Amino acid sequence: MSITLLLGGARSGKSKRAEALAKSSGQAILYVATAPMMPDDSEWQARIEQHKQSRPSVWQCIEEPLALVEVLQQKSHSEQLLLVDCLTLWLSNMMFEEQDIAMQTQRLCSQLQDCCGDVILVSNEVGMGIVPESALGRRFRDEQGRLNQAVAAVADTVELIVAGIPMHIKGGQSLI
Repeated sequence: MSITLLLGGARSGKSKRAEALAKSSGQAILYVATAPMMPDDSEWQARIEQHKQSRPSVWQCIEEPLALVEVLQQKSHSEQLLLVDCLTLWLSNMMFEEQDIAMQTQRLCSQLQDCCGDVILVSNEVGMGIVPESALGRRFRDEQGRLNQAVAAVADTVELIVAGIPMHIKGGQSLI
């Protein structure tokens, strides 16, 4: 069992890297999408559809914006790789629902360590830019930083993706 965390900015190539690692694993893939459904936002729906089209049709997919820990509990097994895309949307969904972020982060990290199979998680690195103007923006940036630190602490491998190029932060070299 291994945990891989892929970090990067918007359009850095995080998802593409995650999908390439998953394909190269030779395992059955369960893609866990955390994007919320926003039927009134056609641009958002187009983004989701583009992600769906980029995935191999043999991959299973679960769309779960909030109950990520429960999906990991139920679906983790040694013959299946779980690809979670992404922790940033999961966090924003939890904030919108006013959930206890610290507790959910702790639950996630505990469950990751109990998973029977490999897990790849995608998350945004949002702390390298300017300080957000709003209190909500600053809270989100801070919560994202704490979430990334907690997951990185339990991950075997951490990569920062910059312009589509993986930079190894923690752990051994990846397969590709």
